[in-house]
Amino acid sequence: MRRGSFQDGTVDYAAVGATQAADLMGYPPEKSVPAESSWRIGSGEARFTSSADSLLSWAALRGAGLDITDVRPASGPMYSGVSFDAEGTPLAPSRLEADQRFDADGTPYVGAGTTIRVHGRVKGLRADAQLRVIYVIEEPRRVGFGLGTVDGSVVSGEESFLLEWTDSDEVWFTVRAFDRPVAALYRLVPALVKRRRRELFQGYLRALSPLFTTPA
Repeated sequence: MRRGSFQDGTVDYAAVGATQAADLMGYPPEKSVPAESSWRIGSGEARFTSSADSLLSWAALRGAGLDITDVRPASGPMYSGVSFDAEGTPLAPSRLEADQRFDADGTPYVGAGTTIRVHGRVKGLRADAQLRVIYVIEEPRRVGFGLGTVDGSVVSGEESFLLEWTDSDEVWFTVRAFDRPVAALYRLVPALVKRRRRELFQGYLRALSPLFTTPA
């Protein structure tokens, strides 16, 4: 793991946490392009547990061909991220900073308030950015987190990753996002936003699923 010297900043968009909104696809934040895909990636507790561990150790981003550097957990114990239940009621953080976990390379797992840098290209499209973990969900049958752009991306917005172990014993992986074009090329050619997002989603799936099922 390489730590950088950049300063912590705030996200560069207003609709923080909007990837959790039930009506995201119909009513995305202004000037943003929404996206959502779900895949069945297996069944049973073992699949859910192993996939959750992979997700929280940044496997989805790495599976999309992105390098993760400058992983910086939240600087203070009071930061708990933004998380709400279905009725919009704020939820308490599920894990204390003292419970911070690390992967085999010493990189901290996903945690609310963590800031990271990602570097890479997706089918020729730039995917460099500084990102902030907006919220983390760790429940017995649901695990996930949201990432928001802070600086340096060709788009501005948020994406979420969620694993659910359903009552029917199926394990589902859902990714949602909204992107507002920032770079001039993306503003001139809006189709590039959807293309970039589609390629990222497929990379996330490759990292989490042994099945490569068809998006629902």
